[in-house]
Amino acid sequence: MSLPAPRRGSMVLLIPIALILAVVAALFAWVGGWIGNKNLTPQKMMDTAQASGKQQPGFRRAHSKGVCFAGTFAPTPEAAKLSKARAFSQPSIAIIGRFSTPSNNPYAPDNTAPVRGMAVQLKTDDGQEWRIAMNSFPFFAAATPQAFQAMNEAGQPDPATGKPDPEKMKAVLARYPEIAAFQAWAKTAPKSGSLGNTRYNGVNAFRLTDPQGAERMVRWSMRPRTPFVALSPEQLKAADADFLSEDLDRRLAAGPLKWDMVVQFAAPGDPITDPSKAWPDTRPETTIGTLTLVHAEPQATGPCRDLNFDPLTLPDGIAASDDPILHARSAVYSVSFNRREREISEGKTANPIGQNGSAR
Repeated sequence: MSLPAPRRGSMVLLIPIALILAVVAALFAWVGGWIGNKNLTPQKMMDTAQASGKQQPGFRRAHSKGVCFAGTFAPTPEAAKLSKARAFSQPSIAIIGRFSTPSNNPYAPDNTAPVRGMAVQLKTDDGQEWRIAMNSFPFFAAATPQAFQAMNEAGQPDPATGKPDPEKMKAVLARYPEIAAFQAWAKTAPKSGSLGNTRYNGVNAFRLTDPQGAERMVRWSMRPRTPFVALSPEQLKAADADFLSEDLDRRLAAGPLKWDMVVQFAAPGDPITDPSKAWPDTRPETTIGTLTLVHAEPQATGPCRDLNFDPLTLPDGIAASDDPILHARSAVYSVSFNRREREISEGKTANPIGQNGSAR
């Protein structure tokens, strides 16, 4: 296939200036605890997340329930043409990852989860790391941290009724109409019967830089080779509380599970900084690698337990876009990590082993 034309020429001259500005902005956000405006901080976002369910000390603040996995990533020849990242030229890379469901209750039944998550860590032979966080939804719930925070606040139970106030959510939807699209998807999307047959999407955009310095904006996804099978409402209701991890164990006992990692290229005018809007399916795509999963184990003792799957942990050749949701995720994960580190050190954790890590 023909690839989208990369940006060259004068763009190269702007890179040093852009890097300096990006570093200054990142440091300002980090020191000030700032996301978007002075009234919204990572700490405030984390406070709301903790109040949304049965948060357990020592566990991840979101996607608390999960299972670790291990395997390999093998890039395709096409990948090295798109990015100079070592992950795309090293023949095979050992990976550590984690499947998860979205509740902040680590004991929530799997049949209540509308979303499945996949996070992956790749460490290449030159010492660089790439951490990826994806979910089964095709686009994010909100365009900005402010919209996401408003949605979560409106979803908090009213002390008088024990239920969210519908008028508050109505006001949020009027102000941030993109949230309604996500709510509609959540109500109608088929629920997968397996972690192994689910497609996982990175809804944020990233910049790939090839060996010649040319750049392309992409979003990526992990697409399973195992055919998707949805559960009926009756099957979902009757499913065991831990059916996802049990199914994963059964499948791996029969052999490895594989996903193709695919990048979708942005066209002019596509929203680069708004993860609430999917790019059209007609955009060109390229398979850049194969993820092979060979082993899974409980997160309490598994290698993913102590990992912070910060999506801004990126190797040379892959850079973050200016998507505010992407940068907010990184900041919020840091707050989560620090809080749980403190809980564990103070012996407050409800989990005797501990769940050292971040929000994802």
